[in-house]
Amino acid sequence: MRFTPPPANAVHRVKRALDAIDRHENKLHAVAQRIDDIALADAHRCDALAAAASTAGPLHGVPFVIKDIIDIAGVPTRSGSLTRADNPAATRDAPVVSRLRAAGAVPLVKSNTVEFASGGWGTNANIGTPWNPWDLENHRIPGGSSSGTGVLVGSGIVDAGLGTDTGGSVRLPASFCGCVGLKTSIGLISRSGVTPLSPTLDTVGPLTRTVELAALMLEAMQGQDINDATTRESPGPIDLSDLQRGNQGLRIGFIAADAMPGLSDDVRTSYESALRMLEQSGASVVACELPHTPPGYQDIGKHLSICESYTTYRDLIEDDSSRLNDVVRARMSVGKTVSAADLINLHRERDRAIADFDAAIDAFDAIVMPTTPITAPLLDGLDETDGIVGSNTRMANYLELCALAIPIDLTPAGLPTSLQIVGRRFSDALVLRIGAAFEKVRGDFSVPSDLSAP
Repeated sequence: MRFTPPPANAVHRVKRALDAIDRHENKLHAVAQRIDDIALADAHRCDALAAAASTAGPLHGVPFVIKDIIDIAGVPTRSGSLTRADNPAATRDAPVVSRLRAAGAVPLVKSNTVEFASGGWGTNANIGTPWNPWDLENHRIPGGSSSGTGVLVGSGIVDAGLGTDTGGSVRLPASFCGCVGLKTSIGLISRSGVTPLSPTLDTVGPLTRTVELAALMLEAMQGQDINDATTRESPGPIDLSDLQRGNQGLRIGFIAADAMPGLSDDVRTSYESALRMLEQSGASVVACELPHTPPGYQDIGKHLSICESYTTYRDLIEDDSSRLNDVVRARMSVGKTVSAADLINLHRERDRAIADFDAAIDAFDAIVMPTTPITAPLLDGLDETDGIVGSNTRMANYLELCALAIPIDLTPAGLPTSLQIVGRRFSDALVLRIGAAFEKVRGDFSVPSDLSAP
């Protein structure tokens, strides 16, 4: 694929985005760390290459933000946690960052995150919760755990950013903040240099304004890495040349609204509209029944990630004097009750669930459902123990699938709704192709006009 960036040069684009952050960060609280020197140095390098008539990278001059659990050389990775407030600077880029920079993209800021990426609402009581850009009067949750990235991309301040997804942490902020979010197939993109949460389920993925830009970021980031054994399972580079091929001849299964408890009226209406748009894009859209409902998969799979997160952060959890937030501590502490025998059984049960799911969708190219059953709720009064936030997203991680969240429309209250396109492992190119065709039928999706960069 090739991408023709907007006519503004890299330095101009970076300064414009930084100016927008200067104007709006006090409200949005999306930035964890400023890295202006790095951003401007990379932007000048891009412009120097262009002036010398060198071959520009496919992402030449595109500013992107980096979730603050991902390493960039010279900057501490604090993972949204006061327990890492004194972390030293990372000595090297995570491969996902170095590969994007090699493709010409420019790192702009480190973005805020839920502490250690543990949570789907996007809250962080210790350092502050970012503000959903679609309601500047009322503090609505941004979705998490890639909360700051979702806010900065959804606001239109930047076009691209990096997040991670263990149970929906790319797709949830994409849904609530009105942008595109790709949960990549595990093994396609290296996770080294990324703070872990659940090594079995963790993935890295892009949040972007368009499907094309998500595809370009995927193309740049994919590839094997000696420091991440899962990348050896990849069948090879994903071919994205069919991105604009359209949906003619594809058979897409939809999950019935009644199989997703808690679906709001606004989301149900938008979902019905999305199914019609998929048909208009050329796809055959047929009802699909799964062995379990999406929330059912969440119930049978939730203890796997909790067990692994407890194991990873046990020392902090068990130390009452650590600065770990009490909500995150309680969330991870549940993993203490999972025995070694339980964990073995969880993995066996997962293997059976994957096989049963694959058989159930054999007749389909992909399946679709709303990304989230609700639109972004108010922060005030939020019950973080309510599992509805990830009830449609966790299944993709549990079943080793890829999934794309893409905006549908705005509700009468002006809040985004989102469609989730789910495909088999390593069918990332196909879900992006379906999303690109859907995007064409839907038309341009706006950004909050008073927040986007001028």
